[in-house]
Amino acid sequence: MFVSDFRKEFYEVVQSQRVLLFVASDVDALCACKILQALFQCDHVQYTLVPVSGWQELETAFLEHKEQFRYFILINCGSNVDLLDILQPDEEAVFFVCDTHRPVNVVNVYSDTQIRLLIKQDDDLEVPAYEDIFRDEEEDEEHSGNEGDEGSEPSEKRTRLEEEIAAQTLKRRQRREWEARRRDVLFDYEQYEYHGTSAAMVMFDLAWLMSKDLSDMLWWAIVGLTDQWVQDKITQVKYVTDVGVLQRHVSRHSHRREDEAHALSVDCARISFEYDLRLALYQHWSLHDSLCNTCYTAARLQLWSLHGQKRLQEFLADVGLPLKQVKQKFQSMDVSLKENLREMIEESANKFGMKDMRVQTFSVHFGFKHKFLASDVVFATMSLMESPEHGSGTDSFTQALDSLSRGNLDKLYHGLELAKRQLRATQQTIASCLCTNLVVSQGPFLYCALMETKNRRCKLLPLVMAAPLSAEQGTVTMVGIPPETDSSDRKNFFGRAFEKAAEGTNSRALHNHFDLSVIELKAEDRSKFLDALVTLLS
Repeated sequence: MFVSDFRKEFYEVVQSQRVLLFVASDVDALCACKILQALFQCDHVQYTLVPVSGWQELETAFLEHKEQFRYFILINCGSNVDLLDILQPDEEAVFFVCDTHRPVNVVNVYSDTQIRLLIKQDDDLEVPAYEDIFRDEEEDEEHSGNEGDEGSEPSEKRTRLEEEIAAQTLKRRQRREWEARRRDVLFDYEQYEYHGTSAAMVMFDLAWLMSKDLSDMLWWAIVGLTDQWVQDKITQVKYVTDVGVLQRHVSRHSHRREDEAHALSVDCARISFEYDLRLALYQHWSLHDSLCNTCYTAARLQLWSLHGQKRLQEFLADVGLPLKQVKQKFQSMDVSLKENLREMIEESANKFGMKDMRVQTFSVHFGFKHKFLASDVVFATMSLMESPEHGSGTDSFTQALDSLSRGNLDKLYHGLELAKRQLRATQQTIASCLCTNLVVSQGPFLYCALMETKNRRCKLLPLVMAAPLSAEQGTVTMVGIPPETDSSDRKNFFGRAFEKAAEGTNSRALHNHFDLSVIELKAEDRSKFLDALVTLLS
């Protein structure tokens, strides 16, 4: 069920308990976790934190800890599946779920006791009505009626029997009609995957309601929202709306800080709203490297081709920036060039079809020296979490979580360097796939297998990518990506499509990722799986 009063029905319930936190491996979840940790530290709440990257890890961790806890908090996992069916908990276990994945599973919505959903009600949830999905057991019982009295006439018995048969037949037909409607209602509701309000924003709202919102918490909420935008999980309208909400909080904190004596202390955090360029890490990189390795500019200019490289030179010439300047670190560029750089780039970008080059965002100053855009922190934290250099996933999660604290700026800067390498590798891989014609049209979608199109319809078609996962087990990861259009609603239909294609072909598939549009598949089943997917989507 949905929690209406987060303070009374959630925080005050767990405040005096020992709780277990399951946190998914994404930046928004980490930011929500940091806010909740700060609140717990303030009120001396005992908790255990367990990072989880998929359903198997969640089930294993729950089995390991379920005897020690009664209250469980799940961040960015658990809302889009029947949680009670997967975990099989004891009846006294209570789960508080703060998850952006949509649609929310209907069993979770109508579970009155064990599932408590920490989800903003102003999200467009469109949950089906209870009577369209569930029927009381009494309604399904077919009453056989009383057997006639021994003294009744045979003709009366026959009449009663005929009436009972007619009534039972009518009930069966009504039951079949209701089940058909239920299937249609559930299909319409569960057909597309999408994302709701950032978990970090939900947790910040809780802190604000309790008058415990600090500047650090506000910054984490901003980073959580920016993570959703960077990863294309929400629409531009949703992003701008939520930015407006956070902007009001930033103004409130700025006014409050003006009255404080330590407003200009060396270690203070100053958050500001600004319009900036849609270029990844450009203030910590060279402008040329950022233009080449930002997905938006690389795609618009088609930088994987010689023609695209020529267009980049024309773009820089139109801006009026010498190559010597754009190829050195941004901090070393001439001050005279940097003063009006944003306006110059935005004006030229419009001529080259990049009309969304300017974006609303936030920046933070830690003291007088360190400045970061929210997107910088997203890229750095994401890279630390995905980096294999720390060994186990738990160590990478801990490094990423620590990098969000202002006392660990060395880890954040390390994350920025990892992010640069990751962005370069991503663009090189994409360029290689496009130049060697590894992206092929399968009819209703484009397909790319990482190891191995020029198509006018490519902007309108979704993309399915396959990448080797485990050579020993012979498995691949399949990812479904919706088409990128100006009117894109960021809804992904591949989750249900993958499920039906796997069921129809008996393919050995594993839905272990919290996003249902990502599955693991046996390599030898890939061909029949794709054939079924083509048939399903044609």
